Amino acid sequence: MAALHFPPGVLLRAQGAGLGVKAAIFDVDGVLTDGTLYVGEHGEAFKPFSVLDGHGLKLLARGGIEPLVISGRDSAGVRRRLADLGVAHAVLGAGDKLAAATALLAPLGLDWTEVAAIGDDWPDLPLLARVAFAAAPPGAHAEVRAAAHYVTAAAAGAGAAREFCDLLLTASGRYAALLDAACGGGGHTRDVGASA
Repeated sequence: MAALHFPPGVLLRAQGAGLGVKAAIFDVDGVLTDGTLYVGEHGEAFKPFSVLDGHGLKLLARGGIEPLVISGRDSAGVRRRLADLGVAHAVLGAGDKLAAATALLAPLGLDWTEVAAIGDDWPDLPLLARVAFAAAPPGAHAEVRAAAHYVTAAAAGAGAAREFCDLLLTASGRYAALLDAACGGGGHTRDVGASA
């Protein structure tokens, strides 16, 4: 039995319009990272990523929900991280996130009613206003939190993206099967009376 529980109204909203959520858009700075930029003396930027969040994106893809990444910044480090995670659809250095999202969704044959998104600042608002399900980390700008259907308990760069992935997988009915597979098919139960 899964330990995660989300409010029924949130899960219903996260199911999308009829056909369900088939893709999820992630911002990088302030969602997949804590928003901190470490800049070296030669201008190179370093960003901390959470392994927990990364595994969430992999699970999302395994569960049939395509992870999409749209960021206003481009860097070799982000490209490397996305490649390591197997994220096939990304637009980095996007000046207009709405145009970037539209360009990603068209070849996938997806409508906004089949998409979820998580963002943290004003450039994400056009996406959050159109998707079936919008989320934000707790440190997101106030306008973004107000536009979100769900604000994660976990912070950006420290589990917010994973929480969003888990919520979407739960809403789609795929979370339990993925958890069972991770446990070797033996279920996810524990005898609380047994001694360790």
